[in-house]
Amino acid sequence: MSYDVIVLGLGAMGSAAAYHLARRGQRVLGLDRHPPAHDRGSSHGRSRIIREAYWEHPSYVPLVRRAYELWDELSAAAGRPLLRITGGIMIGAPATDLVRGALESARVHRLPHEVLDAAAVRGRFPVFEPADGMVGVYEPRAGVLRPEECVQVHLDLAAAAGAELHHGEQALRWQASPAGVVVETARGRYAANRLVIAAGPWAPIVLADLRLPLVVERQVIGWFEPVAHAERFEPDRCPIYIWQVDGRLYYGFPRLDADGVKVAEHALGDPTTADTIERTIAPEEIDEIRRDFLVRYMPAANGRLLAAGTCMYTLTPDIHFIIDRHPAHANVVIAAGFSGHGFKFQPVVGEILADLATEGRTRHDIGLFAVKRFQA
Repeated sequence: MSYDVIVLGLGAMGSAAAYHLARRGQRVLGLDRHPPAHDRGSSHGRSRIIREAYWEHPSYVPLVRRAYELWDELSAAAGRPLLRITGGIMIGAPATDLVRGALESARVHRLPHEVLDAAAVRGRFPVFEPADGMVGVYEPRAGVLRPEECVQVHLDLAAAAGAELHHGEQALRWQASPAGVVVETARGRYAANRLVIAAGPWAPIVLADLRLPLVVERQVIGWFEPVAHAERFEPDRCPIYIWQVDGRLYYGFPRLDADGVKVAEHALGDPTTADTIERTIAPEEIDEIRRDFLVRYMPAANGRLLAAGTCMYTLTPDIHFIIDRHPAHANVVIAAGFSGHGFKFQPVVGEILADLATEGRTRHDIGLFAVKRFQA
């Protein structure tokens, strides 16, 4: 059988692309080497932040606004909410990139927000203990997404719209020509008119022909039991949070269900590959989070470690995404380098990939994500 589009990789972005393509009537084949909504890549970990006051660059704000609309549509289609609004706060000295960038996006796009001094942060959210001189940028529409559930919903809706999804089937190689594309797996050889590659941390291998400067790094996450006033960590009282202190970024969530309080450093981790990542976590890796952040700024969360895990960031040098057509093959669309902050954009990236695959262009401004910035 020949397909209109093959989607290579069915994690966050690939599952969304398969859904948007299938709902447009495209004959879609999706391929992934692992089971649905797996924990072997980057689309897992029980929770992901969504926020509007985007400190990384104001160009992300229109995209995240569209993502909010699509999350609402997906929630209606799934029959259950996929996004939980908790509010969000970014804390640091006024001159930090985090605070300045959040305020710049809020100003450019006229986003609702408040600026709180350290005393006001401590008064409103007692679980946070910023030092005098720090400020908090609070935005009311930030919240939490459940990544595994969001991926599964996209897969379910894609299948319901007619997509053929093959899990546990690893792509071995792909070829493209003006006549179409071919993907070979251990089970067969598949032909299509177009190809979407959304391979997550496998992108450096699958897109080796482009020699993209992608680096995959291992990240460590911990879930901690509050030591006091556990009710203050409930989602109706505790927002998602990002801190920049001593040149380092930390982030976390309120207590969701029985998960505990999830805290991690958004940092440059150890280089790895998707197939060789060390998933065993050394005690000193958790101790570092405790010592350098929790003890100083969130001591009420510094209780018993309930769980820990790893995930992977696939990073570009400028920490911005790659979303573009392959420079040598107009019928191949690539998505990579989501750099630890991409999940919230899942549905809008899927929409963009479907646009590029079917029309060769998109109404969304994706100039920031062009592959040519890395081409000699």
